[in-house]
Parts: sequence; structure tokens; C-alpha cells
Amino acid sequence: MARAGHYQEMNYRGSCDPLFFNMIKMHRFPVANVILFLITVFSTLVAGTLQQGINPLEYPLSIWRGIPFSFTLLMILGAHEFGHYFMSRRHHIDVTLPYFIPAPSFIGTFGAFIKMKSPIMDRRILLDIGAAGPLAGLIVAVPFLLVGLHLSEVRIETVDSGMNLGTSLFFSLLSWIVHGFLPDEANLVLHPVAFSGWIGLLVTSLNLLPAGQLDGGHVAYAVLGSKQRLVAKGVIAVLIVLGIFGWIGWLVWAAILVFMGIYHPPVVYDWIPLDRRRKNVGWISLAIFVLTFTPTPF
Repeated sequence: MARAGHYQEMNYRGSCDPLFFNMIKMHRFPVANVILFLITVFSTLVAGTLQQGINPLEYPLSIWRGIPFSFTLLMILGAHEFGHYFMSRRHHIDVTLPYFIPAPSFIGTFGAFIKMKSPIMDRRILLDIGAAGPLAGLIVAVPFLLVGLHLSEVRIETVDSGMNLGTSLFFSLLSWIVHGFLPDEANLVLHPVAFSGWIGLLVTSLNLLPAGQLDGGHVAYAVLGSKQRLVAKGVIAVLIVLGIFGWIGWLVWAAILVFMGIYHPPVVYDWIPLDRRRKNVGWISLAIFVLTFTPTPF
């Protein structure tokens, strides 16, 4: 069992070249993005410090102890969102820089998002953008997880302490690579870097839920077309069952997805098919969802 413990536009009228003006707009300093990012840095530092049993309000100079958790988590979230961002720019989609969302939670953030201001023209572009984020985030998360697991401590305990965490197939594989098979009575007390990596896998799986306009919804629609509706219905049913018999948070997620809409809207040129390489990327992305999904996270 893994456990998070104390290791733990200016209206322009004139004769100036429109292209020059657009370049000025493109390079406008992203004030809101930077402010939100800095607040999220602070909130995740506080969360990382609290996880180690230290109250930074009482001991402000101890906030540096949250750096391993904060740095790792923001690197994973940043890689995910910039994966979407750079792939969007590659396809000439008008897109914002990532907005990080600080939160007074035990991890200090609600994640991050980008906003696309241009329509998605076909399923090839949809697949590229939808898969780029989770894949980039996973590529960054894996080495952090391996290092964090190496720094984590295996304890044989009879008394529970800290927060009990669920595990996914992928996390179990990485844990086995680092620590081998652990006895049932053993507890893996996660180092803050490993805990951030665990959250990174959870965020990856949540984003890859094949419903609505989540990353997984993009990928599922790109690969399956209208059959994505059937998959989305099945996902909602599974989340409801897991919410009733396991983690109640899945009921909240099911409600949010139903409220937002579980069916993916069509792209502009819906008839343009995917090539074989993109289909393979799509199926790999959906497989990553299965491998990183944690039935009972907490």
C-alpha cells in the first residue's frame, strides 16, 4: 500500500501593418498567467510543507521544505499543459498560455488549463492536441516517480499513519521496479517527489477519461468518431458504481461530466480520417488511461 506520509486590444485605427500589430498582441506580457503561476508556486510550497508536519504559518522560514513537492508537481502539470500549447501552435490554433489554478487544498492546486480560441478543423488535429498533454506529462512524471520511489521508505507498520493512497497498474509496476515485491504488511511511505509523481499519474488518468471535452474525450472522438458516445456512457456508469462501492469522489466526477456534457462535439471537417500513426497514438493514449487509472485513489 502506498502512503503519503511526513516524507512527504487596444482598438487600433491607422495605417500600420496589421501583421505588425498582431505580433505586438502576440507578445503582450501574460500578466494574469504569471500572477496565477506565482500564487500556485506559493500554495504548493505551503502544501508540501504541511505534508511534512510543519505549519509554515508558525515557521515561515520552513517553507523551503515544500520545494521537492512543489517543483515536481508544477513540472508535471506544466509539461502537460505546454504539450497542448505547443501542439496547438504547431497547428496554428490561437491558444493562451497555461493558467495555473492555486487552491487551499492538500496539494495546493486545482491543476492548470489552456484556452483554445480557434475551432478544431479535423480529427487529426484533435488527436494531436488531445494526446500531446497527457503524453508530455507522463514523460516528465516517470523519471520523477522513479527517483521519488527510490527516496521513499518501506516500513512494516501495524498502526496507520499519514494518508492511505490507492494505486494504479502503472504505479505498481514502477514500485516493483524500484522495490520489488512488498509483503502485505509493508507500507511504502512516499517521498514528496514520489507523491507528486503519484498525483501526476492521477491527473493523467482523470484528463484521459474518454468523455466530453477532456483530453480523453478528444482522443476517443478522434479515434472512434460517433462511437465515443457509447464509451462515454459506459465511463459514467463505471464511475457511478465505483462511487457507490469505493471512493465517493467518483460520484462528484460523474456529476461534473454529466453537467458539462459527456458527448464530444464534431470537428469542422469530420469526414477526414486519421492516418495509421495517429490511430496508434490514440490507442496508446487510451491504454495509458487504463494503466494509470486508480479505482480508489484515497
